[in-house]
Amino acid sequence: MRTLTLETDPLAVDVIFSQDSFRVALDDGRELSVPLAWFPRLLRGTPEQLRNWELIGRGEGLHWEDLDEDISVAGLLAGRGDQAPGRSRAA
Repeated sequence: MRTLTLETDPLAVDVIFSQDSFRVALDDGRELSVPLAWFPRLLRGTPEQLRNWELIGRGEGLHWEDLDEDISVAGLLAGRGDQAPGRSRAA
């Protein structure tokens, strides 16, 4: 007998900032803690700009309009930071 297993990627539901990191709450109960140094635009953002985020899609990613920053949950889970050309990658 076969059992159908539907696997879905976790989705972001909330973002919380501290002095040097941010936490992304996922719909499966996990929380990811990410150093702000991985994302220089967020690191330089004001508290108001950091609070002005929105979900991309159903939570596949996060978007900060004021900072021109998009971050995917899949990228965070893979440990990827900002990989824009000309920037050093923190790992």
